[in-house]
This record gives sequence, C-alpha cells and structure tokens, in this order.
Amino acid sequence: MKKLLLSSLLILGLYAVSLGQVNSSSAEQFYQAGQYAQALSAYEQELKNHPNDPYLYYNIGNCYFKMGSKGLAAANYYRAFKLHPRDSDIRHNLALALASGGETLVPSGMPVTLHKAFFGLSLAELKGLVCLLGWALCLLAGLWLLTHKAGKCTLALGLAFILCAGWLYVRHSWEAQPLAVIASPVAEVRSGPGTNFPVSASVQQGHLVEVADHKDNWQQVIVKSQGLKGWVENSALERI
Repeated sequence: MKKLLLSSLLILGLYAVSLGQVNSSSAEQFYQAGQYAQALSAYEQELKNHPNDPYLYYNIGNCYFKMGSKGLAAANYYRAFKLHPRDSDIRHNLALALASGGETLVPSGMPVTLHKAFFGLSLAELKGLVCLLGWALCLLAGLWLLTHKAGKCTLALGLAFILCAGWLYVRHSWEAQPLAVIASPVAEVRSGPGTNFPVSASVQQGHLVEVADHKDNWQQVIVKSQGLKGWVENSALERI
C-alpha cells in the first residue's frame, strides 16, 4: 500500500513538473513568435502554480510592455523586483517602464550604488540573515558568559546583528507601503472621490503612486515625485 502511494505521488509530481515545462515552453514559443497575448495567458496560468517566481512576473511584464501596457508592465516588474532585487535584467526593465511614465527607480539624490546595496538581498533573505546572526549571537554570548572568552567576537557580532536588524526594519517598512502603478494611458487626479470633483492633474501610465485612502470606486493617491495628492478611479490603478 505504501509503495502504491509513493508511486502515485511520484507520478503526480512528475506530471506537475512536465506540465509546468510545457506551459513555459509554449509561452516562450508564443513570445518569440510575437503572439504576446497568448504568451501572457500561458505565463499567467503558470503563475498560479508558482506564485513566488520572480521570472514569471518578469516575463508577464515583458508581454505587457510589448503590448503597449507600460503601466501593467511596471507593476509586474516591480513584483519581480521585490522577489529578486539583485537581478540586473529585472532592475533595468523596471527602471525603463517607470521612466516611460516620468518616474525613476532610484530616488532623487540617492547614489545608485547605495540603492543597489540597500536592495542587495530580498526581504526573505534578509530575514534569514537576521535569524542566523541572532542564533550565532546567542551562542557566542553563552560562550562568553561561561568562559569569558570571545568577547570581541561577541561584540562585533552584536553590532552586525543590530545593523542588519535595522536594515530589515527599514526594508520591511518599504515593503509594507501600499503602492500602485497608473495602468491607464492617462489617469485624472481629482480633488475628491467622484467625477463631480475638478481635475487637479493628469498622470501618465507607469507612474508609481502610494495609496493613502479609498472610498467606493476611488483611491486617494500620493504622487511623491510630483508632490501631488488626489483621487483616482480604481480602474486606472494596478495595486502591487
């Protein structure tokens, strides 16, 4: 009975892997043939089985970019960036998509090197590093209490733990921001949540905004790069 169960699980596992490979292969074929809508559908289907794969978001972003939907491309590049911030292709395409809407990936005044260092690890990797340093610090601290040795190592490790914990806190705060991207070609920013309120500005697709509030079918957004705050219809936004 156990052998039968194990065999069944193995067959199901191999089937799932082969199915994923088929989906990926067909998506690549569609993309290379310029059939971006079909490729997008295949990638999105595969994403259901691998929701944390940054390269699927990257490929979905490529499809949207080729189809002219630079706002949706930017949103998916941004999702890929959160999962794998070190990837140079993801970073480049995200910067390109944001630039099409007049936005920049690196905040004004921040050196590119510092920005890359800040995103040198994903949030999951950074959490793992902090946990590892915490355990190592506990062991060294215990050794120091018992033997009064390795005091300098304990101090150095303690400082490293504090620095990494601070890095994690700032990164977590950044990840927790309710961000969205303008997905429609042009979004009208109004002074209130309704078409009866006057238009105060227009923002192009691909622009990154922070969602501050919501009411009915409207979202209150902050466009930091332009110093704007107003209300935009839900249909014009893609939440990240």
